[in-house]
Amino acid sequence: MKEIEVVIDTEEIAEFFYNQLMKRGYVPSAQEVEELADIAFDYLLEKCIIDEEVE
Repeated sequence: MKEIEVVIDTEEIAEFFYNQLMKRGYVPSAQEVEELADIAFDYLLEKCIIDEEVE
């Protein structure tokens, strides 16, 4: 299997969740979408889909 490099930014995840929730009629706070983004990132780490690199 070929390995590729993927960069995942929690701010980008938060923006994605915010936009998707708005489309569905929800108005989340900035703190709520940041928490969702952190949870999504942790999920990807836990499932070994991504590895966290500290710069």
